[in-house]
Amino acid sequence: MSLNSKGVEILSIGTELLLGNIVNTNAQWISEQLAQLGLNHFRQSTVGDNFDRIIKIIQEISKRSNLLIITGGLGPTPDDLTTEAIAKSFNVPLFERPHLWEEIKKKLSNTKLKENSSSLRKQCFFPKNAQIINNPRGTAPGMIWEPIKGFTILTFPGVPSELKTMWEETAFKFIKNKFS
Repeated sequence: MSLNSKGVEILSIGTELLLGNIVNTNAQWISEQLAQLGLNHFRQSTVGDNFDRIIKIIQEISKRSNLLIITGGLGPTPDDLTTEAIAKSFNVPLFERPHLWEEIKKKLSNTKLKENSSSLRKQCFFPKNAQIINNPRGTAPGMIWEPIKGFTILTFPGVPSELKTMWEETAFKFIKNKFS
């Protein structure tokens, strides 16, 4: 099945986007990057920080697209639900990547670690066969994962500078090699 028979979609996650508190510059930037790669995307969606709604839209997108690029919801706060919702969408467990916890600890002061260790640690859990996208600018890594044949998900934090660095270091080459 060729990519263009189903297409690429962008999913932005965050209640702050729906409320208009911040402008969704990530979707615009990703759109430009996809165009540079010669890829058309046919749909952009935004959903709030709601576990069930995130699951529902991911399941819908998996039936109509080959590639889903997700931004937002990867951080340590209680409303960062993206990775858990993706895993639940395909009924797979998450596994801790201990090396990621070591990397997070190196990035943060001891004070921040003591205050937030359990919430920070949730950023280290991914589906078993997911490839990690390193985040040199923040604590939340992303992933490249093919939960079902012919459907790949890439995840990025909502912070634009983190997204752009991760895209340039990992995603651009992956998408170019696999999809364009």
